[in-house]
Amino acid sequence: MFRPVSRTWLVVDIIGAVFGFLVTTPLTFIAGASWLSAWIDPAPAAVTMYVIVGLILWGAAAISRLSPTLAIGIAWFGAVVQMAAGLPPSAYDLGILVVLFACGAWGSRRILWIGGISALGGGILGGLYFAVIWSGELLTDAASAMRAALIASLMAAVFVLAMVMAWGTGLLWRVVLSGRATQVARTQAETLAAEEQERVRIARDMHDIVAHSLAVVIAQADGARYAAAAKPEMATEALGTIAQTARGALSDVRLLLTQLRHRQGDGPQPTLADLETLFAQVRQAGVEPRITVDPMPPGEPPGAIQLAVYRILQEALTNALRHGEGVVDVHLAWLPDRVEVTVANTVSAASAPHQGGHGLIGMRERAQLVGGNLLAGREGERFVVRATLPIVGAQA
Repeated sequence: MFRPVSRTWLVVDIIGAVFGFLVTTPLTFIAGASWLSAWIDPAPAAVTMYVIVGLILWGAAAISRLSPTLAIGIAWFGAVVQMAAGLPPSAYDLGILVVLFACGAWGSRRILWIGGISALGGGILGGLYFAVIWSGELLTDAASAMRAALIASLMAAVFVLAMVMAWGTGLLWRVVLSGRATQVARTQAETLAAEEQERVRIARDMHDIVAHSLAVVIAQADGARYAAAAKPEMATEALGTIAQTARGALSDVRLLLTQLRHRQGDGPQPTLADLETLFAQVRQAGVEPRITVDPMPPGEPPGAIQLAVYRILQEALTNALRHGEGVVDVHLAWLPDRVEVTVANTVSAASAPHQGGHGLIGMRERAQLVGGNLLAGREGERFVVRATLPIVGAQA
């Protein structure tokens, strides 16, 4: 029955209705005194009835935004009182147009169509009512009857046109509001999707950085513990590696957290030039990567490809540190249209990486972001990661 309307709009509607009543009340007596005198009894009772009808119609207009259902009912009641009192159509009927607009703009689906039917039926009824009054006062012969019928038809057409236009304008405004709501919902959905993608990207970067750094730190710490008694210098070197790795990871994590909090700046963006540092960390952690690059890159690969290659190698080597045994074979093939990455290491049956782990999921996402694909799984006693990244697609 009642719509949620802000207090501001409710006050605006009430003030507008009061203004409309104050303007239309004297207009009828000032501009139409000559022809109203033929119909309206100048007695105070008739004038009072006229004011009451105006109050009813403009009262309906005042609450039309708040409750189109109640407003259309009050408007019909006012129209019936007007016809029962024998009052002619006048300026106060503009309040009905406001109510019809509200039905088209803010009414429910049922009230929308009730408003349309009211616009059409009310216009026809107004024309017939005008014809009854006209013929009752001026009908004297066949010619005057014909003239009255034509004028009544013309007035009915005018009433119908005015009411349907008011209702249609409200319907158009309804479409505009619906379009705005749809646009807002689409924008919100796109914003949420973008934020979700950003969270996934930051989570992926966080996992790559933290998982690799912790794997190196754990390996170095274990080595330092075993070597502390026999070779103290090796323990000192391991502790230095731990400190260097931890500082680097802390710097990257802080950068990611700043981006997550303030949405500015880029996260850590390593390139192929950082691969040697990555391989050195793996060597210091106790795993020797055997690296083969054939063929070499024909030029400077796109930044997205460099980042994907680095992160895939970082995660694959981290898994080798955590689950592997012995050396790790790393092969890069920089072909004209793609780069192929292969990382293989021996694993025991109980220590193979879980297919649903964050690391493997992150590697697949890295490959998919540049239009490539990645497969990872056991092949005999080895765990093999194979990625194909299209260079042409990344440039496009």
